[in-house]
Amino acid sequence: MEKIIIVGAGGFGREVKMLIDQINHNQKKYELIGFVDDSLKKGTIINGIEVIGSTEELNLINFHVNLVIAIGNPLVKKKIIESINSDFFDFPTLIHPSVFIGNDNVYIGKGCIICAGCLITVNIEIQDFIILNLMCTVGHDTKIGSYSSFMPSVNISGDVEINDCVYVGTGAKIINQLIIGESAIIGAGAVVIKSIPANCTAFGMPARPIKIN
Repeated sequence: MEKIIIVGAGGFGREVKMLIDQINHNQKKYELIGFVDDSLKKGTIINGIEVIGSTEELNLINFHVNLVIAIGNPLVKKKIIESINSDFFDFPTLIHPSVFIGNDNVYIGKGCIICAGCLITVNIEIQDFIILNLMCTVGHDTKIGSYSSFMPSVNISGDVEINDCVYVGTGAKIINQLIIGESAIIGAGAVVIKSIPANCTAFGMPARPIKIN
């Protein structure tokens, strides 16, 4: 079995622990050796798994191990990944056994987390360190940039371009042929019918930009 560490022991980190358990139910693949979390004391037990240190201690690890970044905030996630300078880490993509992925021209990068019930169709490009939380759908010819995070039940229609470090809240919908700029934030329940510029927060039905981040 491959050793694995979860970075982040909050709610989503605990759900990623569940995801690993469910992957292992079908095939004993990962040995979860601990959480890493900056806000919890070393030795704290979370759902039966020990917190083994902080993110600052990651570069002290001197053995080969997989690392999964269970952090929803794209900018925090990116900062943690860029702070890692050890050659001992691999970043596997974790995909729940229930996920449906089309057979035609789907690319998924490293370090992604794709949770239960997601649907990914055809001719799709998903770059590195993407989170697709529970029950998300990604339509044809969509491109998603690195570090972006999608909360449960986000629906992305076809031919959408989503740039790096985008955060999309629970239940949001993005219609076809739109562009979502880098580091944009889409609020929960929003319906996006027009392209959203970079560094912008948008809410509502239809979604309207309300501030520049």
